[in-house]
Amino acid sequence: MAKRVLNITIFLYCLIITNAQVFDIINYGAKAGGADISKALLNAWKAACTSSKPSIVLIPKGTFTLKEVYLLGPCKAPQIAITNQGSVVALPQPTSVKADNEWIMIQYVDHLTINGNGVYDGVGAKSWTLNREHCWNTTQCNQFPNNFGLHNLKHLTVRDITSKDAKSFHFIISDVQNATFQNLKVTAPENSPNTDGIHIGKSRQVTIKDSSFKTGDDCVSIGDDTQGVNITRISCGPGHGISIGSLGKYNNEKPVVGVWVTNSNLSNTMNGVRIKTWAYSQPNEASNMHFENIRMDNVGNPINIDQLYCPSGGCNMNMPSRVKLSKISFKGIRGTSSTPVAVNLVCSATFPCQGVEIGNIDLKFKGGDAQFICSNARPAFSGKQNPKINCR
Repeated sequence: MAKRVLNITIFLYCLIITNAQVFDIINYGAKAGGADISKALLNAWKAACTSSKPSIVLIPKGTFTLKEVYLLGPCKAPQIAITNQGSVVALPQPTSVKADNEWIMIQYVDHLTINGNGVYDGVGAKSWTLNREHCWNTTQCNQFPNNFGLHNLKHLTVRDITSKDAKSFHFIISDVQNATFQNLKVTAPENSPNTDGIHIGKSRQVTIKDSSFKTGDDCVSIGDDTQGVNITRISCGPGHGISIGSLGKYNNEKPVVGVWVTNSNLSNTMNGVRIKTWAYSQPNEASNMHFENIRMDNVGNPINIDQLYCPSGGCNMNMPSRVKLSKISFKGIRGTSSTPVAVNLVCSATFPCQGVEIGNIDLKFKGGDAQFICSNARPAFSGKQNPKINCR
């Protein structure tokens, strides 16, 4: 077969990774236009993974159907990339994916890059119709495939790609260390339930930057046992905002430590920046969480600590949350609220929030005066405060 000519993206990547080998899925039997490429992609991955040189798995320009794929390490290659220059399209049926509920699962790999300016289309419309009636009001969503499941990885880079119309989450990462997500475009309709942009759990040192999220659920959500998350220069909306939690639902959860959300914009989202813990929760802790220089445009509950979280009802609201929250700051947050309550600090009666700082807040409600609700917290205030302070 004639040697394929590399485009500028691959050429530049090869310059960065000296002596990189390219494993084009076309050379492993893939064909654009409808045939499933799962086997070809898996075989190209196996060849790249076992190479002794830095390797690139190439999905060239064109439209390719992918049923599902599980890409497993560890790899001999010191660095490995999946470079998609085309459009990879899932099967539309909600039950099309069988293995571990991930459309594309990658596990046990070090120094992985996912890039290439391509599109991953989860074709989620049929799945959303089965979740729409109950998913937003309960936690019992049908478990449909996530676009990407990224697990047990070290030194991960995901950049310059589009994740579109996932059946469920776009990216779910767990047990990942040192990850960067940059220049992503994540899109799903506002009425697509459970389509979180990126969910992070049990991970360390994760950066998300220079990216756009338009989803039917959280743009970014952060679960337990997570440390060192830096979210900066992102746009979020529509969607449910940026959330830490919910925490405290399960036994033996581990703390969240160190989250920074800065220099970002939220527009037409259901919530703004939110920390949520279950009412009558299991014990846990979350600390060192900071939100700074954030623009809100028509956002519901722009600043929200909710330690009475219970979306489906049935919780014992007389038993306060046992999640301890501390070292929290909200600074330089401005714009408009779509709800009367612009700042909502509802902390636990058993473990009041500790070390809360609020500075230079300017949030207006178009329907009248914005409100500030505060219970079981004693924030330290600085600079401008709009809405007016109301703490007890």
